[in-house]
Amino acid sequence: MSADRMPRLPRVLAAAALWAVLAAASPVTRLDVEVDNLRSAKGLIRICLTADPDNFPACVDDAKALTRTLPAAVRTTSFPGLPQRGYALAIIHDENSNSKLDTIAGIPREGYGFSNNAAVRFGPPRFSAARFMLAGDAEMQQVRMRYIF
Repeated sequence: MSADRMPRLPRVLAAAALWAVLAAASPVTRLDVEVDNLRSAKGLIRICLTADPDNFPACVDDAKALTRTLPAAVRTTSFPGLPQRGYALAIIHDENSNSKLDTIAGIPREGYGFSNNAAVRFGPPRFSAARFMLAGDAEMQQVRMRYIF
């Protein structure tokens, strides 16, 4: 190695170490979720929070998804300590507490909702429609439940 490159090596290593520390200490925030428009206090509210578009809205194969199950009478919850990035919420009102969204010919019989109150047309919305960014100390998502039957 030439003599003029030797002084740069410690600076490069120091910069790399600083970058690694900053990357590991990414800012975190809290997400508060409020569920509105429930038609009854029967059953459970099942919430899935994911940052993975491939596992939205089901979150079944998403090992990093965060889930909550609440009595339907409790309509708020929080997800503390989340890295600041994009997420999407999918929520069902499991009125009969059977751990799934009941359907008839693919049409939901129980309530459902998504972050950003994303529109539902012929199936659930895309991740991009429900996606929101966590960027501050605390964020709030108010999800309005929808019922077809």
